[in-house]
Amino acid sequence: MALEGKSIFITGGAGFIGTTLARELVDRNTIVAFDNLHRDSLSGLPLADHENFQLIQGDILDAEHLREAAQGATHFVHCAAIAGVDTVLASPVRTMRVNVIGTYNALEAAIATQETLERFVDFSTSEVFGTHAMNVEEGQVSTIGSVGEARWTYAVSKLAGEHMAHAYHDELGLPTVTVHPFNIFGPGQIGGGAIRAFIEAALAGRDLVVRGDGSQIRAWTYVTDMVAGVLSCLEHPAAVGQVFNIGNPRGAVTIFDLASRIRRLTDAPVGIAFEPHKSADVELRIPNVKKAREVLGWEPEIELDDGLEKTIAWYRQKTLESV
Repeated sequence: MALEGKSIFITGGAGFIGTTLARELVDRNTIVAFDNLHRDSLSGLPLADHENFQLIQGDILDAEHLREAAQGATHFVHCAAIAGVDTVLASPVRTMRVNVIGTYNALEAAIATQETLERFVDFSTSEVFGTHAMNVEEGQVSTIGSVGEARWTYAVSKLAGEHMAHAYHDELGLPTVTVHPFNIFGPGQIGGGAIRAFIEAALAGRDLVVRGDGSQIRAWTYVTDMVAGVLSCLEHPAAVGQVFNIGNPRGAVTIFDLASRIRRLTDAPVGIAFEPHKSADVELRIPNVKKAREVLGWEPEIELDDGLEKTIAWYRQKTLESV
């Protein structure tokens, strides 16, 4: 049953996934978005002016402010994090602080409002599965790369958050659920990511730059499918205490194929260029979503090209508006 009349608190609520989730919920619930606006997908959206929506500008490292802002929440979604390979490489210390201490602060804020809280959803990452993950199931966490390789700072920080969320459930009774998002994309995406980089380059008439030889495989998931998975985790009684892969195995392509599709769908007269990796890379990442299908009744619906067309249209419009 869809949530109605609830008070939903979203850290990172002004971000890409947070705003998409809020739009799905705001007509029937009150939404409080807690965000430092580091990555602002909210500005200019009708959501920002909705009578059921409130933005509280704050940082998840400010434990007291976070705890005060979350008071009275019935549902707590913890999206806020440092993400994106380039950002992690540039700021590994901040990555660890925000993702580990920030998640601890979020869990403590949830405990402080436990009398009203019905569900806490923590965003982990598919990065916890390491460099080679084929048809990977929840719990199959492979060995993450060596200490000193900054690429894995993000994965380690999110895996620590998973352990914390699970511990708070087991020991303190917090109704936690963890999700592993697999390469989410769609309209409103800001920050890094291959799809954004390829689309923006194609629309600007620049060659699409592929890192490495382009044989790396990813399974791309459209943002509305991700949000539908999160909603299922918020609503379904059997989700509590569990972890779920949220991804689309049918969206698995090589990075070269992805670049080729975007070049075709944008009809851009551009080439595809190859450059060396800046850091360690992931060779293969495809989820097994059997658990989400069987427990939550969730299934990805949007095929890759359909999602890419919607995303390209959004970027085209954004480009026109900025001229």
